[in-house]
Amino acid sequence: MTKKMSALALLIAASLSGCAVQQTATSAPAARKTITAPAETDVIKRELADGLYEMVLNPKGDALFVASAEGFKDVQGGVIYKLDPATLKTIGRSHTDLKNFALAISPDGQTLYVTHSLDGGIGAFNTADGKIIKRLMFTERNKEGFPFGAREILLHEGTLYVGGVGDPGVIWVVDAKTLKLKKTIKNAGQWVTGLLWSEQTDRLYAANGGGEILVVNPHTNKIEKRWKPLGDKPALLLNLAEDTATGRLFVTDNSKAKTTLVLNIHTGDVIKLLDVGDSLAVKFNARRNELYITQRESGKLLSLDATTYAVKQSWDLPPNPNSLLLSADGQTLYVTVKQPFNKDHSTNGPDSVVRIALN
Repeated sequence: MTKKMSALALLIAASLSGCAVQQTATSAPAARKTITAPAETDVIKRELADGLYEMVLNPKGDALFVASAEGFKDVQGGVIYKLDPATLKTIGRSHTDLKNFALAISPDGQTLYVTHSLDGGIGAFNTADGKIIKRLMFTERNKEGFPFGAREILLHEGTLYVGGVGDPGVIWVVDAKTLKLKKTIKNAGQWVTGLLWSEQTDRLYAANGGGEILVVNPHTNKIEKRWKPLGDKPALLLNLAEDTATGRLFVTDNSKAKTTLVLNIHTGDVIKLLDVGDSLAVKFNARRNELYITQRESGKLLSLDATTYAVKQSWDLPPNPNSLLLSADGQTLYVTVKQPFNKDHSTNGPDSVVRIALN
């Protein structure tokens, strides 16, 4: 196994949630991809493709985009799938020369932004025809000479923030219109994993593999605070969610601490550690006052009462539920479900997308 594939294994195991290739869009799904409705009538599950990661909804509500790295054994490039958000049927797809991981979309729904983690870059796509508009490749390299992984991507008021998986990691600040690098925020700790923008505090929050939460001032692009909520205990903090009304910040860890932390978003003080087990993706639903958490090891998706933290509902989504997406009206939840990797980076079947109508 090459060093690059070793880095890949670490990246995907931790869920780290001038192009020469022609992008193409098609509407016919592959023959092996199936759609099934489980016993629960509010759940639709679709086997889609290898290497599924993050999703984003078009603001118009007419398309669900899913990033796919495709296979990691003898497969070059990836695909961005365009699905009907109600039925999960394929309505388009764009083939890319690089593998795709995280997604963001412009407020008008015309531009889709994607991270190419293994190659350390990002791309901008036209959602109308699926063709690439621009691409930016970052220059940072690790000790072995491989690119820093571009993991999460967040769009806010015309600026893209991209977490760089390095040791120490970085946060790239990019002009969303031109895809020009504006600033590199350095010394961001080991592996920048999660990103969140808080309207309440007007700050960017970044999680990292060293157990830190960084508080970044977007006006100066400087790290103002470094919180270490678990102290010296080992922690690989991953994904973030916010309850704006109460000032709570939710942070997951599925590797070291295996918990969901509830923090005061102003001070970083620990309000509570949720004893729910390994926690990967997290979403807060203000309309329903619910918290959703995926658990890779148990193969479950949990819905918690966001006030009492009691588990309200549990869905079995084996083998490994991964990323979460919540619709703007708070009534529909989307989940990517991954297959475990074999030693040669192959899998025994395609990953799936699940749509859950919240009742």
